[in-house]
Amino acid sequence: MEIIRYLAIAWAAVGAVLLVLLAYRGTLTRYEEDQIFLSEVVSVHAVEQGNIQRKLHMIKPVLVVALWSIAALTVVILGLFIRDMVTHLLG
Repeated sequence: MEIIRYLAIAWAAVGAVLLVLLAYRGTLTRYEEDQIFLSEVVSVHAVEQGNIQRKLHMIKPVLVVALWSIAALTVVILGLFIRDMVTHLLG
């Protein structure tokens, strides 16, 4: 089962990317505040929050693709293991 080795390497790579993205998102959201800025005096904070939101919206599609990729790879790897197990038990 040479293909399982390559799939496991791909799974680990996607998992590493996913962990980095989740850590980056966590770092960004640590400084995010849920408040409305009505005064011009605190407009600097509003700009900072806007930048945080913009960065979060930029990484969201990559995060979703990484999540779906790791889920699909997990299903494929488990399917191959089950198929191999059934083949060895019946064969």
